[in-house]
Amino acid sequence: MTTTEATEHDRSGQSPIAPAAEPQPAPGATPPQAPPLLAKAAAELVGTAALAAVVVGSGIQATELTKDVGLQLLANSTATVFGLGVLIALLGPVSGAHFNPAVTLAEWWTARRGGAGVTLREAAVYVPAQIVGAIAGSVLADAMFGEPLVKWSTHDRSAGHLLLGEVVATAGLILLIFGLARTHRLRFAPVAVASYIGAAYWFTSSTSFANPAVTIGRAFTDTFAGIAPGSVAGFIGMQLVGAVIGLALVALIFMPGREATE
Repeated sequence: MTTTEATEHDRSGQSPIAPAAEPQPAPGATPPQAPPLLAKAAAELVGTAALAAVVVGSGIQATELTKDVGLQLLANSTATVFGLGVLIALLGPVSGAHFNPAVTLAEWWTARRGGAGVTLREAAVYVPAQIVGAIAGSVLADAMFGEPLVKWSTHDRSAGHLLLGEVVATAGLILLIFGLARTHRLRFAPVAVASYIGAAYWFTSSTSFANPAVTIGRAFTDTFAGIAPGSVAGFIGMQLVGAVIGLALVALIFMPGREATE
């Protein structure tokens, strides 16, 4: 969920989305090695699967416990906040804890332009891992609650105001993550990113999917958190637009200052 020219990132390939810089080795000690790509891909797959399971599973649990839609959304958003924060803290040092193709592609773009971030090869591995993970997590959540393992969602989310909500939610997420990186405060990412997503559940009309992979995964479940397959393309398109806007805002707001001249 959670770059660019962060100085707390070395050039070994470690993602700048990681929530905190690794401790420095003692003098004369062997420097820590960057995790292999297989480990990073596994972290992204497992992390995205867990995130999708939290989102879908807590939605199912909420609808079984109460008929009040407000309380259902409160339960769903609260579980997502805690689950996402834990996952970023746990897996951030391995893969950067993206769990989100929009974040991965944004980071690749900044690295392509000279900043720190994932390579094209890493991005090409991350994105499929995230999508497979999100689908698996949704299926797992259905299995845990005795729902059909795969049942296409009937929750239409194609209205224009919902698409606008996805632009806003994703732009804010990208601004937050990359802004933290620009200001060398990624140690706050687990709390900051999770808090933002929790807030965006409530202040955006779309309840802040802000994640193409999880959007795809949520199409596989006809439960509280589902999205109809016909609405998926629109949501993903607006999420990518939001990512572009978010990067533009990062470039504008966190523009490098000029040295003072006499």
